Amino acid sequence: MRHSEGLPKSAFTFLRALEKNNNRPWFNDHKDKYLAEHEKMLHFVELLLTEMNQLDELEPMTPKKSLFRIYRDVRFSKDKSPYKSHFSGRMRRATKWKRGGYYYHFEPGNSIIAGGFWNPSSDDIKHIRKQIASDSKPLRKVLASAPFKKLFGSLQGDQVKTAPKGFSKDHPDIDLLRHKQFLVYRHFTNTEVHDASFLKEVVKTFKGMRPFFDHMSDILTTDLNGTPLE
Repeated sequence: MRHSEGLPKSAFTFLRALEKNNNRPWFNDHKDKYLAEHEKMLHFVELLLTEMNQLDELEPMTPKKSLFRIYRDVRFSKDKSPYKSHFSGRMRRATKWKRGGYYYHFEPGNSIIAGGFWNPSSDDIKHIRKQIASDSKPLRKVLASAPFKKLFGSLQGDQVKTAPKGFSKDHPDIDLLRHKQFLVYRHFTNTEVHDASFLKEVVKTFKGMRPFFDHMSDILTTDLNGTPLE
């Protein structure tokens, strides 16, 4: 780790004000403040990308490509607020053999570092379930490890209510088979976000996802016999 840096308090000051005044006239009147905080955020993301590229093989990405736009897509939403009250973004692992995505979300009172498989295709979900039903021990070992539990607690994500098609609700691995998403989260307080050690903790958290990512990548890129898929 070459850098020590936290998010500036001014970023959250701006986001709190935006949440209270989420309209275009206010935003346009304070555009200079937004641009200043956006630049600071790009700087933080640049440092994060530098560190992450030392730890994992990521798709080539600039800070601007990693950081999501603050403008909300309100076309299909009941909430017509035009702006997000947070800064967030993502990093994707490279090549078809490395699965999983990293996500960061910075918001007053609700900052998280997360990762996993947010919207797997139906084919991927079926394949994951077949692999888990065949042998859940490797995945359970990852989820039960002390480092994983300390950072993330447990596996998160949306689940079906009873049992997925083709599996009994009494299956011994039904707790894993019910998952439609396979996600991990770590929450941070505002104090932690602004501390100079925050970048280090973000990288540590993403690094802690690697055993989970690597095992899920093995699941998704091999058949039930462990033979690599084409």
